[in-house]
Amino acid sequence: MAVVEQNRPTVRAQARWVHSSARKARLVADLIRGRSVPEARTILAFSKRAVAKDVEKVLRSAVANAESRSDLQWSGDTLVVATAYADEGPTLKRFKPRARGKADRIRKRTCHITVELAQSPVAVASAAEAAAVAKKRAPRKKAEPVATEAVVEEAAVEETPVETEAVVEETAVDESPVEETETETETTEETPSAEAPAEASTEETQS
Repeated sequence: MAVVEQNRPTVRAQARWVHSSARKARLVADLIRGRSVPEARTILAFSKRAVAKDVEKVLRSAVANAESRSDLQWSGDTLVVATAYADEGPTLKRFKPRARGKADRIRKRTCHITVELAQSPVAVASAAEAAAVAKKRAPRKKAEPVATEAVVEEAAVEETPVETEAVVEETAVDESPVEETETETETTEETPSAEAPAEASTEETQS
């Protein structure tokens, strides 16, 4: 029989108002407590007690509840019956007529059957080993190349405004002398034209 820890998560199923006494159900529940699910199914299948069929229904319901939960991902073959017990339910009181106008009381007992399942220690150990192996084989991520690329991008962004400012300054310096030379040439060309009429007037007076 497997020993199940108390802090381990469990899945339960319960059948209420089963038409059987709690004492009869407890005799069957004691046989499957601590057994694996395949062993418990075999024991209940070959039991001669009528309440074994009801206990088997509760066991199947508990296995279905465990397999339907996506957060646990349990399989029915790896589960163990952690707890199985039967509580007393309400008693139905009936009367049976007897001789000389008398009546005998008939007590029809009921019970509540509960089964809790947990994962077997062997399955837990194998799952832990598989997780450890997968963690070792997983490749480790390198964060250094990402940091260097970010630094290069920041440097490129900082250098671009400096280059544009230098280009603007060069263009401003180159344009100013060109305008001054053009104005000088214009003034020099205009002065001879003004002196020419003066020379012509002096020649006329001498003649």
